[in-house]
Amino acid sequence: MLPKDDLLKAVDNRECAIRVIDRAEQALRTWEIVQTEFLSPPELMDVQAMFQQLTELNILASGGYPQAERQRVAIARSELPLDASHVELTPITIAGNFLFDTATHRDFMGALLGTGIVRDKVGDIIVTGDRGAQAVVVPELVEFLQMSLTQVRTVPVKVSPIATEELKVREPRRKEMTTVEASLRLDAIASAGFGMSRSKMVDLINGGSVRVNWRDVTQSSHQLAQGDLVAIRGKGRLEIGEVSVTKKERYRVNLTRLV
Repeated sequence: MLPKDDLLKAVDNRECAIRVIDRAEQALRTWEIVQTEFLSPPELMDVQAMFQQLTELNILASGGYPQAERQRVAIARSELPLDASHVELTPITIAGNFLFDTATHRDFMGALLGTGIVRDKVGDIIVTGDRGAQAVVVPELVEFLQMSLTQVRTVPVKVSPIATEELKVREPRRKEMTTVEASLRLDAIASAGFGMSRSKMVDLINGGSVRVNWRDVTQSSHQLAQGDLVAIRGKGRLEIGEVSVTKKERYRVNLTRLV
């Protein structure tokens, strides 16, 4: 049995972590490769932190493409090698003519959940403009969605499985920059990285629009560190690179903005 109480001490998403530990114990007991459902970024971070403490198990996460936010995790004994084929995913296309009735990510998500499925069976959704959307789902859902998902907003749609290579994922644009600040406060670093006023950044933080390492942060004074990831809904992500101290005892921070 795994040391469940110790593993759960540092996690925020306790219910999800308990489910994953149960899967891990199954992998230990049966020598089978088991899988989780789709995990959100904060849940995935908790799981990865837990498994860093375990030498008897390996994990491999995938969401269908490198930048995927929601991912499934395959779990196996350390003696069993894992590769991408052990994370079972099926991309689908949700095709329709949305030229005169534009649908958003929220619309496609609502239509999927409206069929009765639960959120953790669905990975990322990629809106493809007036042609519809693509999504990554667990394989066992494909046939059900082909029968059940027939409309999004007022538009008739057809669901079909596609190859992973057909996912229309745009590579994020990268902008490298350096800023020098008096502190490593979230509002100071993020305002420089996202190119906006500090007062505007404070409003976004206070309003719950900013996440650090996929966790909501509502304190402008939150201290960042090298390796942190700052995300703002609708504005992209900011990677915190090398941090050094200048002769005037200010912080020089290398930043990478992904949009």
